[in-house]
Amino acid sequence: MLNKISILVFMNIIIQSTLKTLQKSKYLLLNLDDATLDNKSISPYYSSIGGHVRHILDFYDCILNSNEGHKVDLTARKRSKNVETCCQHAMGYLEHIIVKLENFDRNIEDQVTVNDDLGVGVIEMPYTYAALFAQANSHTIHHYAIISYILDRLNIVINDTDFGYNPTTPKAPNLN
Repeated sequence: MLNKISILVFMNIIIQSTLKTLQKSKYLLLNLDDATLDNKSISPYYSSIGGHVRHILDFYDCILNSNEGHKVDLTARKRSKNVETCCQHAMGYLEHIIVKLENFDRNIEDQVTVNDDLGVGVIEMPYTYAALFAQANSHTIHHYAIISYILDRLNIVINDTDFGYNPTTPKAPNLN
């Protein structure tokens, strides 16, 4: 069991990691226009960058809107089309999530019940907030990788060599 100081340090690391990861969404949104955000022309899934950004932010929103009974319903996402299609709306939603993360005051070791549909119907699972935020951070990076593929097919370069890479992923040596 962690002592109170260790919990605060641990919580700070998880929240700071999450905030660092989400800064990439901010950079992305500042460098796209609405048409690119909503572009669904790339096969094989024809999803948009905006759809992935919205999905990422909805995941955090579900966590941050957990009720006093420590229940998080990951199936209760807002799915706002405005966030998917408008950089300004997406940026506003991102800023809202960042403020809530910066003010998150629950114990990171607290148990939380998570509802999610893993493909066979909604189930309840026990988590801690630490585990849920760690999953959200990895989930975000995974979606950044998908966004990277879309950007590549649209011939758009984002000047961030870590975009879409998990920190533990080995990088190929630069051959140039």
